[in-house]
Amino acid sequence: MLRKMGEAVARVARKVNETVESGSDTLGRENDAGCVTDPTSGPGDLAIAEAGLGPSAKPGAGDLAECKLVSFPIGIYKVLRNVSDQIHLIILANNELKSLTSKFMTTFSQLRELHLEGNFLHRLPNEVSALQHLKTIDLSRNQFQDFPEQLTTLPALETINLEENEIADVPVEKLAAMPALRSINLRFNPLNAKVRVIAPPLIKFDMLMSPEGAQALPP
Repeated sequence: MLRKMGEAVARVARKVNETVESGSDTLGRENDAGCVTDPTSGPGDLAIAEAGLGPSAKPGAGDLAECKLVSFPIGIYKVLRNVSDQIHLIILANNELKSLTSKFMTTFSQLRELHLEGNFLHRLPNEVSALQHLKTIDLSRNQFQDFPEQLTTLPALETINLEENEIADVPVEKLAAMPALRSINLRFNPLNAKVRVIAPPLIKFDMLMSPEGAQALPP
């Protein structure tokens, strides 16, 4: 498994090096390591996503998701150290990430979108406050029991997805003070009655909640 992960990271590194050396600021639909990028994504978008998402995905090509990532590969930091401020989108969906380091947040401080759905995250580092340009974060299908209040300090954040976690209490007043917030998805969380009653009069954004007691359908 470790050898497989090392080979996958090396292929990603080579592809990013080729992109940087050629002067391009966009990675292709799918590189030879199985990394997938959204065809609608713009310059500087890097997606490291679940195996098999691309129409031409290559089985056994070393896609990072097949390695069941529990942390962000150090090799990626090294390769992107000179262009990290050009990365605006990162997708690390459907891995086995249990945490993200402060280095991840400070290295990719220019992110506009961060997709971390389908992992085992239960908290965010305080350094998430470095993401001053972040507009969208997807933390659905993780293991948050406490609302990640660090997100309420981000001035550009418009969309928060926390669907299918274990959150009961929500800092509604802090969310209401966020200048750019448009939508927060809290479906299929065991929200307490206080949140359900107090939220509507205070908020000027969409707060999506499931009926009390509702449970998500199994995948």
